[in-house]
Amino acid sequence: MSANPAIAIPNLLYRYAEAFDDGDFEGAARLFDGGYLLAQDERIEGVPAILAMWQSWVHVYDGSPRTRHITTNPIIELAPDGQSATCRSQWTVLQQTEGYALQIVGSGRYVDRFAVTDGEWHFTERNYAKIDFLGDTSAHMRRTPADTQASKDD
Repeated sequence: MSANPAIAIPNLLYRYAEAFDDGDFEGAARLFDGGYLLAQDERIEGVPAILAMWQSWVHVYDGSPRTRHITTNPIIELAPDGQSATCRSQWTVLQQTEGYALQIVGSGRYVDRFAVTDGEWHFTERNYAKIDFLGDTSAHMRRTPADTQASKDD
């Protein structure tokens, strides 16, 4: 019997945020073993590629990006067979570093897909679907998000 998706899927969302904020990019990437990310129209597949992407995109300070990823409003839809699910949620990233006051650096939406294998739920896809609000990401990102959807919608 598979783990209860009402608990397992939100826990995946929160484990991703916790690992990322701890600077454990490898641990976060392992949540996608067998899955992929969609970021800026690019498909990044497999743990090594996902890990390399984050290592090249994100500033790290003494082992941590000094961020808090807050995931809210998950809307989870379980497939009729109970073996897969989708989830739409919202994210907000806060950051504080030396010389950089605590602030929101961005907020947007994820669209995720999950599957259960051998009784364990895992990500099969995470789509960084939309950036709604973008602040000063200079202390967080080495790359500026190419798609600031919020400015396109204005």
